[in-house]
Amino acid sequence: MPKAKGKTRRQKFGYNVNRKRLNRNARRKAAPRIECSHIRHAWDHAKSVRQNLAEMGLAMDPNKAVPLRKRKVKAMEVDVEERPKELVRKPYVLNDLEAEASLPEKKGNTLSRDLIDYVRYMVENHGEDYKVSGGLARPLGRYPGPFGV
Repeated sequence: MPKAKGKTRRQKFGYNVNRKRLNRNARRKAAPRIECSHIRHAWDHAKSVRQNLAEMGLAMDPNKAVPLRKRKVKAMEVDVEERPKELVRKPYVLNDLEAEASLPEKKGNTLSRDLIDYVRYMVENHGEDYKVSGGLARPLGRYPGPFGV
């Protein structure tokens, strides 16, 4: 659709705009949102992903965090050099994640309360007789079953 005549305007450079802040905010908005709130609050945008995770005591690459031992050459005890452990500056993130993981899982695969009451009522009144009209084999219209009733 054509534009109205005289409505196009020449673009002018904005001298009063802070380009550094503009680019930084654009970079933050483009970055993905971290779902875990513990990690998100401890995240430092000025540092790399590897540095952030190392400060929290987490591993960027699990293959480097727990290396496989090679069985070819048995090193002498004197030659073995242990890598210096990286300093964990934010141990509270790891503690919070462990505490959250140790909580019992909420069961979410239950039926609705009224359906449970209905099934309990039918079993109490009719027992295991599934051929009762309006029984469990043919549910009421409120609860359509596999038979399309």
